[in-house]
Amino acid sequence: MTKQNIKEMVLLAVEALEDKKAEDIAIIDISEVSVLADYFIIAGGNNSSQIQAMSDAVDEKLGKAGYPLKQMEGYNTANWILQDFGDIIVHIFDRENRLFYDLERIWKDGKRVEADELK
Repeated sequence: MTKQNIKEMVLLAVEALEDKKAEDIAIIDISEVSVLADYFIIAGGNNSSQIQAMSDAVDEKLGKAGYPLKQMEGYNTANWILQDFGDIIVHIFDRENRLFYDLERIWKDGKRVEADELK
């Protein structure tokens, strides 16, 4: 997949998250430090219903654009949903788990980017 396609995926996912009022969306470019994916997107939600709605919105928006979900974990408990789209991985947390797992710290070797930089 081209870099432009991957950036489009990130922007679509961020747009879907923003549509569902996600909090503190972080985009981390991990392409230089990991073979897992090119980008992590980390977002927060206030309750399990909102977190599931955010996950559904990302899945729907990327699916319609031709980027199918490869794997998802945590949907039923909805305290940390992980969505693997291959080149991007979306993490949607409740507040407590986001603080506890602190992916931004763990992946600090990645480069934090703003959505505007990907346009």
